[in-house]
Amino acid sequence: MTCWYEGPLAAFDTETTGVDVETDRIVSAAVVVQDAPGARPRVTRWLVNPGVPVPAGATAVHGLTDEHLQRNGRWPSPVMEEIARELSEQATAGRPLVVMNAPFDLTLLDRELRRHRASSLDRWFESASLRVLDPRVLDKHLDRYRKGRRTLTDLCAHYEVALEGAHDAAADALASMEVVRAVGRRFSARLERLSPSELHTLQTVWHAAQARGLQAWFARSGSPEAVDPAWPLRPDLPAAA
Repeated sequence: MTCWYEGPLAAFDTETTGVDVETDRIVSAAVVVQDAPGARPRVTRWLVNPGVPVPAGATAVHGLTDEHLQRNGRWPSPVMEEIARELSEQATAGRPLVVMNAPFDLTLLDRELRRHRASSLDRWFESASLRVLDPRVLDKHLDRYRKGRRTLTDLCAHYEVALEGAHDAAADALASMEVVRAVGRRFSARLERLSPSELHTLQTVWHAAQARGLQAWFARSGSPEAVDPAWPLRPDLPAAA
Protein backbone atom coordinates (compact mmCIF):
# COMPACT_ATOMS: atom_id res chain seq x y z
CA MET A 1 0.00 0.00 0.00
CA THR A 2 1.35 3.42 -0.99
CA CYS A 3 2.04 5.73 1.94
CA TRP A 4 0.40 9.15 1.81
CA TYR A 5 3.73 10.91 1.28
CA GLU A 6 4.37 8.83 -1.87
CA GLY A 7 0.88 9.42 -3.24
CA PRO A 8 -1.14 12.31 -4.71
CA LEU A 9 -0.79 15.68 -2.98
CA ALA A 10 -1.92 19.23 -3.63
CA ALA A 11 -0.22 22.36 -2.28
CA PHE A 12 -1.37 25.95 -1.82
CA ASP A 13 0.54 29.19 -1.32
CA THR A 14 -0.06 32.93 -1.51
CA GLU A 15 1.88 36.15 -1.83
CA THR A 16 0.39 39.11 0.00
CA THR A 17 0.52 42.80 0.85
CA GLY A 18 1.79 42.00 4.35
CA VAL A 19 1.62 39.65 7.33
CA ASP A 20 -1.64 40.66 9.07
CA VAL A 21 -4.31 38.12 8.13
CA GLU A 22 -7.09 40.48 9.22
CA THR A 23 -6.15 43.47 7.07
CA ASP A 24 -3.67 42.41 4.39
CA ARG A 25 -4.62 41.12 0.95
CA ILE A 26 -3.68 38.34 -1.46
CA VAL A 27 -1.83 39.52 -4.58
CA SER A 28 -1.00 36.11 -6.05
CA ALA A 29 -1.80 32.48 -5.32
CA ALA A 30 -1.10 29.04 -6.71
CA VAL A 31 -2.32 25.48 -6.34
CA VAL A 32 0.09 22.73 -7.37
CA VAL A 33 -1.09 19.13 -7.85
CA GLN A 34 1.23 16.14 -8.16
CA ASP A 35 0.03 12.55 -8.51
CA ALA A 36 3.28 10.93 -7.33
CA PRO A 37 6.86 11.92 -6.46
CA GLY A 38 8.69 13.00 -9.60
CA ALA A 39 5.49 13.33 -11.64
CA ARG A 40 4.98 16.50 -13.62
CA PRO A 41 3.10 18.97 -11.40
CA ARG A 42 -0.05 20.68 -12.60
CA VAL A 43 -0.05 24.35 -11.63
CA THR A 44 -2.93 26.82 -11.42
CA ARG A 45 -1.97 30.45 -10.79
CA TRP A 46 -3.88 33.61 -9.93
CA LEU A 47 -2.71 37.22 -10.04
CA VAL A 48 -4.84 39.70 -8.10
CA ASN A 49 -5.28 43.45 -8.17
CA PRO A 50 -5.97 43.83 -4.43
CA GLY A 51 -7.55 47.27 -4.69
CA VAL A 52 -5.16 48.65 -2.07
CA PRO A 53 -1.56 49.89 -2.35
CA VAL A 54 1.14 47.25 -2.11
CA PRO A 55 3.76 48.35 0.44
CA ALA A 56 7.32 48.65 -0.81
CA GLY A 57 8.41 46.08 1.76
CA ALA A 58 6.02 43.49 0.32
CA THR A 59 7.13 44.25 -3.24
CA ALA A 60 10.73 43.77 -2.13
CA VAL A 61 9.82 40.22 -1.08
CA HIS A 62 7.75 38.98 -4.02
CA GLY A 63 8.52 41.52 -6.74
CA LEU A 64 4.88 42.39 -7.51
CA THR A 65 4.34 46.13 -7.92
CA ASP A 66 1.15 48.19 -7.88
CA GLU A 67 1.60 48.97 -11.58
CA HIS A 68 2.02 45.31 -12.54
CA LEU A 69 -0.97 44.17 -10.48
CA GLN A 70 -3.22 46.95 -11.75
CA ARG A 71 -2.31 46.10 -15.31
CA ASN A 72 -2.34 42.31 -15.11
CA GLY A 73 -4.20 41.32 -11.95
CA ARG A 74 -7.87 40.38 -11.73
CA TRP A 75 -10.41 41.71 -9.28
CA PRO A 76 -10.39 39.79 -5.99
CA SER A 77 -14.03 38.68 -5.85
CA PRO A 78 -14.03 36.06 -8.64
CA VAL A 79 -10.47 35.00 -7.88
CA MET A 80 -11.20 34.17 -4.23
CA GLU A 81 -14.15 32.02 -5.24
CA GLU A 82 -12.04 30.23 -7.85
CA ILE A 83 -9.32 29.49 -5.30
CA ALA A 84 -11.82 28.19 -2.74
CA ARG A 85 -13.50 26.03 -5.38
CA GLU A 86 -10.13 24.60 -6.45
CA LEU A 87 -9.22 23.70 -2.87
CA SER A 88 -12.64 22.14 -2.39
CA GLU A 89 -12.20 20.07 -5.54
CA GLN A 90 -8.84 18.80 -4.29
CA ALA A 91 -10.48 17.76 -1.01
CA THR A 92 -13.29 16.02 -2.90
CA ALA A 93 -10.68 14.17 -4.98
CA GLY A 94 -9.11 12.94 -1.74
CA ARG A 95 -5.83 14.81 -2.09
CA PRO A 96 -4.32 16.13 1.16
CA LEU A 97 -3.45 19.83 0.94
CA VAL A 98 0.07 20.97 1.83
CA VAL A 99 0.18 24.50 3.24
CA MET A 100 3.32 25.92 4.82
CA ASN A 101 2.28 27.85 7.96
CA ALA A 102 -1.35 27.03 7.21
CA PRO A 103 -2.94 29.47 9.70
CA PHE A 104 -1.54 32.36 7.68
CA ASP A 105 -2.54 31.43 4.12
CA LEU A 106 -5.85 29.75 4.94
CA THR A 107 -6.98 32.47 7.35
CA LEU A 108 -6.06 35.16 4.86
CA LEU A 109 -8.09 33.38 2.17
CA ASP A 110 -11.00 33.08 4.59
CA ARG A 111 -10.91 36.81 5.31
CA GLU A 112 -10.74 37.62 1.60
CA LEU A 113 -13.80 35.43 1.00
CA ARG A 114 -15.65 37.26 3.76
CA ARG A 115 -14.51 40.63 2.44
CA HIS A 116 -15.36 40.08 -1.22
CA ARG A 117 -17.87 37.20 -1.34
CA ALA A 118 -19.77 37.45 1.99
CA SER A 119 -18.72 33.83 2.41
CA SER A 120 -16.18 31.81 4.39
CA LEU A 121 -13.62 29.10 3.73
CA ASP A 122 -15.43 26.57 5.93
CA ARG A 123 -18.46 26.71 3.65
CA TRP A 124 -16.44 25.10 0.86
CA PHE A 125 -15.61 22.05 2.93
CA GLU A 126 -19.04 21.03 4.17
CA SER A 127 -19.17 17.95 1.94
CA ALA A 128 -15.46 17.05 1.81
CA SER A 129 -13.24 17.71 4.79
CA LEU A 130 -10.03 19.68 4.39
CA ARG A 131 -6.99 17.58 5.32
CA VAL A 132 -3.96 19.83 5.74
CA LEU A 133 -0.30 18.86 5.98
CA ASP A 134 1.79 21.73 7.33
CA PRO A 135 5.55 21.13 6.93
CA ARG A 136 6.35 23.64 9.63
CA VAL A 137 4.18 21.90 12.24
CA LEU A 138 5.27 18.41 11.19
CA ASP A 139 8.98 19.23 11.25
CA LYS A 140 8.80 21.08 14.55
CA HIS A 141 7.01 18.17 16.22
CA LEU A 142 9.08 15.36 14.74
CA ASP A 143 12.47 17.07 15.17
CA ARG A 144 11.62 19.37 18.05
CA TYR A 145 15.11 19.70 19.54
CA ARG A 146 16.85 20.81 16.35
CA LYS A 147 18.09 24.37 16.69
CA GLY A 148 17.62 27.05 14.08
CA ARG A 149 14.80 28.69 12.18
CA ARG A 150 12.11 26.78 10.30
CA THR A 151 11.14 29.01 7.42
CA LEU A 152 10.48 27.35 4.08
CA THR A 153 14.00 28.26 2.96
CA ASP A 154 15.44 26.68 6.10
CA LEU A 155 13.37 23.52 5.73
CA CYS A 156 14.34 23.18 2.07
CA ALA A 157 18.00 23.41 3.02
CA HIS A 158 17.61 20.91 5.86
CA TYR A 159 15.72 18.34 3.76
CA GLU A 160 17.77 19.00 0.61
CA VAL A 161 14.81 20.24 -1.42
CA ALA A 162 15.41 22.59 -4.33
CA LEU A 163 13.71 25.98 -3.99
CA GLU A 164 13.93 27.88 -7.25
CA GLY A 165 12.27 31.28 -7.37
CA ALA A 166 11.45 31.68 -3.68
CA HIS A 167 8.47 33.95 -2.90
CA ASP A 168 6.74 32.94 -6.09
CA ALA A 169 3.50 31.27 -4.98
CA ALA A 170 3.85 28.26 -7.30
CA ALA A 171 7.53 27.73 -6.49
CA ASP A 172 6.87 27.92 -2.76
CA ALA A 173 3.87 25.57 -3.01
CA LEU A 174 5.89 22.97 -4.90
CA ALA A 175 8.81 23.23 -2.48
CA SER A 176 6.44 22.86 0.49
CA MET A 177 5.07 19.69 -1.07
CA GLU A 178 8.56 18.27 -1.58
CA VAL A 179 9.47 19.09 2.03
CA VAL A 180 6.39 17.21 3.26
CA ARG A 181 7.36 14.19 1.17
CA ALA A 182 10.89 14.39 2.59
CA VAL A 183 9.57 14.66 6.16
CA GLY A 184 7.39 11.61 5.52
CA ARG A 185 10.32 9.54 4.29
CA ARG A 186 12.69 10.62 7.08
CA PHE A 187 10.16 9.90 9.81
CA SER A 188 8.39 7.03 8.07
CA ALA A 189 8.48 4.81 11.17
CA ARG A 190 6.34 7.38 12.98
CA LEU A 191 4.14 8.54 10.11
CA GLU A 192 3.45 5.71 7.67
CA ARG A 193 0.64 4.21 9.74
CA LEU A 194 -1.11 7.55 10.15
CA SER A 195 -3.64 8.68 7.55
CA PRO A 196 -3.78 12.32 6.40
CA SER A 197 -7.05 12.69 8.34
CA GLU A 198 -5.38 11.46 11.52
CA LEU A 199 -2.40 13.73 10.91
CA HIS A 200 -4.71 16.70 10.39
CA THR A 201 -6.24 16.10 13.82
CA LEU A 202 -2.85 15.55 15.46
CA GLN A 203 -1.44 18.74 13.98
CA THR A 204 -4.13 20.80 15.71
CA VAL A 205 -2.76 19.45 19.02
CA TRP A 206 0.89 19.75 18.03
CA HIS A 207 0.51 23.31 16.81
CA ALA A 208 -1.31 24.35 19.99
CA ALA A 209 1.53 22.92 22.09
CA GLN A 210 4.10 24.67 19.91
CA ALA A 211 2.19 27.95 20.27
CA ARG A 212 2.12 27.61 24.06
CA GLY A 213 5.86 27.01 24.08
CA LEU A 214 6.51 30.05 21.93
CA GLN A 215 4.17 32.17 24.04
CA ALA A 216 6.07 31.16 27.17
CA TRP A 217 9.35 32.07 25.48
CA PHE A 218 7.96 35.50 24.55
CA ALA A 219 6.82 35.99 28.14
CA ARG A 220 10.29 35.17 29.47
CA SER A 221 11.78 37.58 26.95
CA GLY A 222 9.43 40.38 27.96
CA SER A 223 7.72 40.48 24.56
CA PRO A 224 4.01 41.37 24.42
CA GLU A 225 3.53 39.42 21.17
CA ALA A 226 0.59 37.00 21.27
CA VAL A 227 0.68 33.56 19.61
CA ASP A 228 -2.58 32.10 18.27
CA PRO A 229 -2.86 28.36 19.00
CA ALA A 230 -5.55 27.76 16.35
CA TRP A 231 -4.69 25.56 13.37
CA PRO A 232 -5.17 25.38 10.40
CA LEU A 233 -7.62 28.31 10.44
CA ARG A 234 -7.81 31.10 12.97
CA PRO A 235 -11.26 31.91 14.36
CA ASP A 236 -13.04 35.14 13.64
CA LEU A 237 -12.15 38.13 15.75
CA PRO A 238 -14.94 39.07 18.18
CA ALA A 239 -17.16 41.82 16.87
CA ALA A 240 -16.37 45.28 18.17
CA ALA A 241 -18.71 46.45 20.92
